Amino acid sequence: MRKFITLLLVFSFIFQSNVFALSKRGSRGTEVRNIQSRLSKWGYNPGAVDGIYGAKTEAAVKRFQRKNGLTPDGIAGPATLAKIGLPTGGSSSSYQSNVNLLARVISGEARGESYTGMVAIAAVVLNRVDHSSFPGTIAGVIYQPGAFTAVTDGQIHVAPSQACYNAARDALNGWDPTYGAIYYYNPATATNSWIRTRRVITTIGRHVFCA
Repeated sequence: MRKFITLLLVFSFIFQSNVFALSKRGSRGTEVRNIQSRLSKWGYNPGAVDGIYGAKTEAAVKRFQRKNGLTPDGIAGPATLAKIGLPTGGSSSSYQSNVNLLARVISGEARGESYTGMVAIAAVVLNRVDHSSFPGTIAGVIYQPGAFTAVTDGQIHVAPSQACYNAARDALNGWDPTYGAIYYYNPATATNSWIRTRRVITTIGRHVFCA
């Protein structure tokens, strides 16, 4: 199943790399509403989440772009949408968008871990995509409320290292050092007693991976 998903992602990236999503001042619709919702959640104050790309949304996009090393033009093109965590090129299975998202989660959740430990974080995300109890897309899993500390504390906005991108690709290519885990935690810092009741599969570095 994982290899099939990866092939679909690669196929989508190759054939859609020249199709560019673009939202800017005056745009309306679901994509604009999704942009506003994400930016509002992260404190960029885009105004009402109404699907209308007005002056406040444009200003919020510029603030987000400056913080993330993008050209602050106020236009939500492919690069900006990828960093926000929304699909580009009109496809929810954009390969590069998923690599970018996974790399950011890896950076925020596994900084200081071994390379295997980095791949393991991405593998958990992909295992959740395949699991009926979680959203069926990578972005949906990552941005599920409360799912990942890196999203909650803003670490997902920190630029990932090349190793994070490499680990994301390795996970998408089928490497799962967790053997199917859908949860993980750091026993030195975890405060949720429920997570400690889950069946342990393996331990990699500071993280316990479980089902």
